[in-house]
Amino acid sequence: MTHHVSAMLETYPKDLGGVDQGKLAACIEACFECAQTCTACADACLSEDMVAELAKCIRTNLDCADLCEATGRVLSRHTGYDANITLDAIRACQMACKACADECERHASMHEHCRICAEACRRCEQACAELVASLG
Repeated sequence: MTHHVSAMLETYPKDLGGVDQGKLAACIEACFECAQTCTACADACLSEDMVAELAKCIRTNLDCADLCEATGRVLSRHTGYDANITLDAIRACQMACKACADECERHASMHEHCRICAEACRRCEQACAELVASLG
């Protein structure tokens, strides 16, 4: 776990409302890591000779990256917290990560970047699921 995410959560001047800070920090980190990995995978797909066959993978990578980035940012803000918006963001991220992992796994045997991306997406999907479960 990155020290800065946890440190920032610990410095928040108000109570986080019983949110498991470990699961929250893990989810924030997984979101930003997945966003970067998906962006890099999309770029690598664009460099492949078979780029036309990777169009769905590229699109899914970019959608997942955008949703992960947005979710990581939403989870990093606590003032004026709206549980419904936050839960919907986490669930959307979780669904995007599942879709992206499923798509990247289809190409993983041919493209190492897709294998790595699928792993990052599965980690983020799991971190989102664990955070939602801890929220009740």
